[in-house]
Amino acid sequence: MRRLLLALVALLGLAVAPFASAQTFKVVMHSDLKVLDPIWSGAYIVRNHGYMIYDTLFAMDANFQIKPQMVDKWEASADGLTWTFTLRDGLEWHDGKPVTAEDCVASLKRWSARDSMGQKLAQSLQEYKVVDAKTFQIVLKEKFGPVIESIGKPSVVVPFMMPKRVAETDPFKQIEDYTGSGPFILKKDEWKPGEKTVYVKNPKYKPRSEPMSGLAGGKVVSLDRVEWVWIQDPTTQINALLNGEVDMLETVNYDSLPLVEKDKNIRTITGKASNQYVFRMNWLTPPFNNVKARQAAIQALSQEEFLQANIGDKRFYRTCKALFTCGSPLATTVGMEDVLNGNAQKARELLKEAGYDGTPIVLLQPSDLDVIKQLPVVAKAQLEKAGFKVEIQSMDWTTMVNRLVTKKGPPSEGGWNAFGTSWVQVDILDPLMTPYVAANCDKARAGWPCDEGIEKLRDAYVKATTLEDKKAVAEQVQRRVAEVVTHVPLGEWFVVSAVRSNIGTMQTPPPVTVLWGVTKK
Repeated sequence: MRRLLLALVALLGLAVAPFASAQTFKVVMHSDLKVLDPIWSGAYIVRNHGYMIYDTLFAMDANFQIKPQMVDKWEASADGLTWTFTLRDGLEWHDGKPVTAEDCVASLKRWSARDSMGQKLAQSLQEYKVVDAKTFQIVLKEKFGPVIESIGKPSVVVPFMMPKRVAETDPFKQIEDYTGSGPFILKKDEWKPGEKTVYVKNPKYKPRSEPMSGLAGGKVVSLDRVEWVWIQDPTTQINALLNGEVDMLETVNYDSLPLVEKDKNIRTITGKASNQYVFRMNWLTPPFNNVKARQAAIQALSQEEFLQANIGDKRFYRTCKALFTCGSPLATTVGMEDVLNGNAQKARELLKEAGYDGTPIVLLQPSDLDVIKQLPVVAKAQLEKAGFKVEIQSMDWTTMVNRLVTKKGPPSEGGWNAFGTSWVQVDILDPLMTPYVAANCDKARAGWPCDEGIEKLRDAYVKATTLEDKKAVAEQVQRRVAEVVTHVPLGEWFVVSAVRSNIGTMQTPPPVTVLWGVTKK
């Protein structure tokens, strides 16, 4: 009898051990997740979701260098026109099927249709060629210098790899199959927009052998289950962290920082990469279909008030007119000296030349994204000093993003005139990768600027080989952007996250919130 009891105890121990040791991590992200296709949507929350369940061919490390991820080896031909890539062993989709070269080719095709950098790559492309199950080639008709930088870009739009059957979905329609090969698996049955998104560890994922660095290296997962818990109110977010109801806040409300910083059970983490606020106008509808009206806006706006209203704490923001961010290799103020100075008088003169008829412009405001929701409020005040009439329309972030990308008509038809948003530094380091510099008309992102001069300069950047050549082209691009006004930089800020003291994370966090490498005691 005693032996039988011991055997039963042992069996019960085996049964309960996985549950007893399970690690569940709860985090409040910067926004609610309502869309699951990171190629279709440019929202950062959708990009973050992409990193959870998908993998990439290459990735950016902590030193902003592109390293192989799904790729084992690659080489370029002597003439620079044929690039050959071989996948590493052990790559599987969540459904157990192997990742193939055909999957990667289909994924690159879909990505390049939606990404500004991918579109430039596509212009130089002759064909994608599948060599064997694990090998494919990018064959170019003309040299394209940043091949690796393009297919290894770390942020919107990220070239995530998807199964061929999924990647063949029209890039302008959302996917319905969320099978990836990444370190986590989406629990679609537990996804409740407005409440939570749930992921579980992918037990078959094989990390690279290199240590984690930025978004590169070994994606070692220690957490069994991750819950993105959506809490809209910043005060409620803070209370949930202080009370131990959640383990992390991706973005801390700056007004609440003193409360968080004095709690011994909480640790704050400041991101290394900056973020840039921007003001974006719709080129397709009045008044911003007129360059004089756009020039009026860049004259009327000034940065300090935007930064003070949205961040407030001077430790975490800086004014910066450099289009490709301060501290970066291409940082310069060339072309920006006489704009962004809050010159209401000059703006009024330009607005009069534009023939502005006083029709209110509609600025969209995200009600649930605290770090940017004051941008339209400040813009309204500054623009009205210059003679614009302004109407703010508020909605949740996901609804706003959907409206931005699907509504090209005037506000009377559900469209919009302008909005404010933010880009992480690794999205905007040069003229090719910066989404809002692209001025290729209907292929451009929301705002749809159309300027042949900018596109010719971006083509010149593709061919630049030295840093000096790149700087020279970048200066010309910045001058042109200030002249035709694709968008307006409104200063830079730094994310502050907070975790409970029992959570282990990298001391220098990657530019995107990823949860491999995170431990919980």
